[in-house]
Amino acid sequence: MNRWNIPPALERKIIRRDRRCVYCGLKFAARTSSRRNKPSWEHINNDEHDIRLANVARCCIACNASKTTKTIAQWLNSDYCRARGITRKTVAKVVRAALRADG
Repeated sequence: MNRWNIPPALERKIIRRDRRCVYCGLKFAARTSSRRNKPSWEHINNDEHDIRLANVARCCIACNASKTTKTIAQWLNSDYCRARGITRKTVAKVVRAALRADG
């Protein structure tokens, strides 16, 4: 189990699914010295106890730092998202599913 309590089997599934930031689409580099291209773990609905494939994802460090504890809907209306063209239509399927589940 990693430090976020994600079981190894689930972690492997998420890594296979999320080869790009689920928000901005940045492709993660396998080996890089730049933090910009490294993935970070993200709880889409900000519930660290909700450790399911539908709520845990990988995103870039910049998107994770921008989103902080905002809901997806709040964050998508932020200046950060507007400046980068991140919308409900451009995010990954797992994020769109979370948005639909929230209503």
